[in-house]
Amino acid sequence: MIRYAVAREISKRLVGVSLRDAEGCRPVFGSREKIQTDPHWRGHLVFPEDFHGDTGAAVGASHQTGWTGLVAMLIRLFGSLDAAQLLDLGKKAAFARMKQAT
Repeated sequence: MIRYAVAREISKRLVGVSLRDAEGCRPVFGSREKIQTDPHWRGHLVFPEDFHGDTGAAVGASHQTGWTGLVAMLIRLFGSLDAAQLLDLGKKAAFARMKQAT
């Protein structure tokens, strides 16, 4: 269960940089006002190469998603299974179940 809790916390932090805060800003966009406020841009998420450690702002190439492309899968995984279910089903069954739901 501890491994699940650690994985869930890492997932929460990774997903959190793309979520809007109380002012409607996303940490991943940093101080880029156009992307934070323009209605034509603010809804388009980026999955950058890396993130600034303190602010969560996108760092590096935004066209090279790399490991940050995992965000969608993490949202799906932790949104549909808890630790007990994951242990019950096992890794293969959990991913098969996720695949059936799509």
